[in-house]
Formats: sequence, structure tokens, C-alpha cells
Amino acid sequence: MLIDRPAPDFDAPACMPDNSFKNIRLSDYKGKHVILFFYPADFTFVCASEVPGFGKLLKEFEARNTVILGCSTDTEHAHKGWKILPKESGGIGEIPYPMVSDKTKEIAMAYDVLQADGLCCRGLFLIDKEGVVKAEHKNCDPLGRNLDEALRLVDALQFHEKSKAEGNTQVCPASWKLGKKGLKPTMEAVGAQNMEGGFQI
Repeated sequence: MLIDRPAPDFDAPACMPDNSFKNIRLSDYKGKHVILFFYPADFTFVCASEVPGFGKLLKEFEARNTVILGCSTDTEHAHKGWKILPKESGGIGEIPYPMVSDKTKEIAMAYDVLQADGLCCRGLFLIDKEGVVKAEHKNCDPLGRNLDEALRLVDALQFHEKSKAEGNTQVCPASWKLGKKGLKPTMEAVGAQNMEGGFQI
């Protein structure tokens, strides 16, 4: 488990939004929050909904000073091929964030998402501005992710970070969403919430 540990850095080729190729490092994005997600393979099925799906939410993430990086064990050339393949043949079109190539599988092993078949599971990691992992989720291949949950996790982490910086530390109870109240991490605060009718799920 990587929670509260430094996210393993990497230096790997990526297919960039303009379809050029560039080596990127995770540490290049220090100072921003990062959503790093792994998916099994290009030219596959659930992935064809997730990879563009993150692209559709990119502006929401960018408004939160958050970067998205996608990663699979395919080559950067395969990433590009999937993007430029006609949509009627299963192509995914423009992707406005880097798609990292982990053809050595070193990144997948470092994040413990490599499966027995040599492909990544659907792993997702939220990394804070200091490069520390704050959340990790893993799904098997047939189970697509709720992409809005990644955005909610960013909101929750930033809410907690802001409250802590202001000297009024608050945490986020179950199903917390941006705009809802936080909770002081004390038994008294839990008791007060219970007296008000309990937590709303």
C-alpha cells in the first residue's frame, strides 16, 4: 500500500495531447495535485469509455490545479494509434492529457497494479502537491470506474488541506461533496452530529 508514502517517481515516454512523444517524470508535476490512473490496454472496451471520460472532465480537474496522467503497458506509438484510429472503428479521438507508456512494466510494478497477464488493473492514485499518495483505488478489468469519484477525492483532499492550513482541521465524512460541511476530528463533533440526526449518506 502506498497511502501516505511518496509516490514512486518515473521517467517514461508519453503520447502528448498533440500526439507528439515526450519523456515525462511524475516529479515534473510537483506543486500540483495529480490523478495517475492505470488501465489494462489500448484498443479495448471499458478503457474506451474511461480514457476519453477523463478527458471530458479535464477542465474540472485543471480548475483544481490537478493534472491527469493515464498509463498502460502499451507503447507510446500504440497510444497514438488508438487516438488517430477513426472513431467508427473504435478510436478514441483527441485526449488532452499525457498517456504514459510503461512498456517495461516498471511503473505498474512500483504501484502494485500489474496483473498476472502482464496488463495493469484499473488502478487510480491521488497524489498531493508534495508527491505523496493520498488515495488509491483498484478495480478488475470488467469494472469501469466512477470518474466523478476521482474529482470528489480531489475536492475532499483540498478541503482538508485548506482547513488544516487555516488551523481549523476538518475531515470529510462518508459521501462528502464539495459545498457540504466537514467534521472536526473529535468525538464531541461526532456526538453533536448524532444529536442533529446523524450523518447524511
